[in-house]
Formats: sequence, structure tokens, C-alpha cells
Amino acid sequence: MTTLAGRTMFISGASRGIGLAIALRAARDGANIALVAKTDEPHPALPGTIHTAAAAIDEAGGRALPIVGDIRDDDDVFSAVERTVAEFGGIDICVNNASAINLSGTLDLPMKRYDLMVDVNTRGTFLVTKACLPHLKTSDNGHVLTLSPPINLAAHWLGNHPAYTLSKYGMTLLTLGFAAEFASSGVAANCLWPRTIIATAAIQNLLGGDQAMARARIPEVMADAAHHVLVQEASGYSGRCLIDDEVLAEAGVTDLSPYSSGDRSELQRDIFLD
Repeated sequence: MTTLAGRTMFISGASRGIGLAIALRAARDGANIALVAKTDEPHPALPGTIHTAAAAIDEAGGRALPIVGDIRDDDDVFSAVERTVAEFGGIDICVNNASAINLSGTLDLPMKRYDLMVDVNTRGTFLVTKACLPHLKTSDNGHVLTLSPPINLAAHWLGNHPAYTLSKYGMTLLTLGFAAEFASSGVAANCLWPRTIIATAAIQNLLGGDQAMARARIPEVMADAAHHVLVQEASGYSGRCLIDDEVLAEAGVTDLSPYSSGDRSELQRDIFLD
């Protein structure tokens, strides 16, 4: 495969940022995109809603199915999957993009924030994938792609923000588990993580503002890497923790300067990568 034309993607939390960029890249091929997110109404500090994302997907050449829902809610997720299959006839790709972040240390982290990260990141990945898997198994090239990091047990990562680390590593462990569990079914499951920070609302509002944004790459670097992963033959491309620039190099893209949002000589490495 070299295109996602006619394929159906089910993606969580794609109203903006990396998730929206992945959806738009697939849409340019002519893919069907079911996006599930809570952003029914505009947020004062965050751009875009599920409805503006859907409009952009349609404009890019895809077919969008926006579904307002919470991936922490079992009924919301299973209903969203049923609606997707009813609309498009199946699901070929499951992208676990939705994520909550709080980099507080143990003593400073409220338990409700801990619960949110575990429920959205780890449990949400499990639930969304579980709901999609029966349909991925009937696809001729089923893929699960989770936006989570490689496991790095260095003390400076384990000790900086244990709760967030647990939730993201949980996403990775689940995905590697799916790869092993469903290998005989022909379903691929891989993780993808950026080499550098990515210019998203989270970086702007929570993790450094304009200074950090100038040292970030734009979300399209992850979108293009995700596209390369998702057009691979599932049976031979699974169980990997992938880094965006390495995936693009595999695809023959070595000049990453178009992805820089600011001073390309001062790019900031993302967390979990030494």
C-alpha cells in the first residue's frame, strides 16, 4: 500500500494538534475518518472543536464522522465504533491519540489528576483498541497506532513525574501486548513518539509558551511519520516503538527543516528520549 484511500480510521481526540494533523494527512489520500472527542463547544484557551476538525477533514478530501464522546466512558466508545462501522462498513486503523498530561511530582499531584491521566491514557487506549479490534481483525491491513514513548527506565525519567510516566508507559506496554496477542490475526500494533517537542496547544499553554514553541517541530512531522507506518503491510510491521524522524528516514525523508516551527538549530528534545 502507498495510500490510505478508502481506508477507515478511528481516532481519539483529534480536534486539534497531532491528532488532527494525522487525520488530515489520511484525508488527503481520501480516507474515512471517525474522530471521537469531547470538544463539542469552543474552549477559550484551545483552538478548534470536533466540528471544525471534521470540516477540515472533508475539505482535505476525506469523509469525516465527528462523534462527541468521552473515551473514559465504555458506552460512548462502543457506540462510536458501532456508528463508524454503520457509516463506513468497517475499521482499518485505530489511532490512540487522546492523552492527558500533568508533570507534577508525587507530592504535588492531586489524585483527581492522577485518575484523569490513567483513565484517559492507559485505560482509554485499552478501551478504544478493544472496541476496534473485532473490526481490525476483519480488515485486510488492520493497524493500531498509539502515540506513546519507548520505555526508558532511566532514573531521571522515572523520578521526574512518576504518574504521567506510568500512564504513558502503560499505553506503550498495552500496544506491544496487542502486537503479540493479535499477531496471528494480521493486526499490527505500533507506538510512535516525536524526537522533538511538537508545536501544540499543550506546549503553548502548559509547557513553555512561545519560547518552547520556537524550539518545536510542527505536528505534520508526526502526521507524515504516522502515514508511512499505516501504509505498511501489517503482518510485517508490528510491535515497534518508533520515533518520527527515524520513520521518515526509512521513508527517504532526511531533510526535516520544513517541519521546524522556529529556530531549527535549537530544537528541544521531547521527554523520555535521552
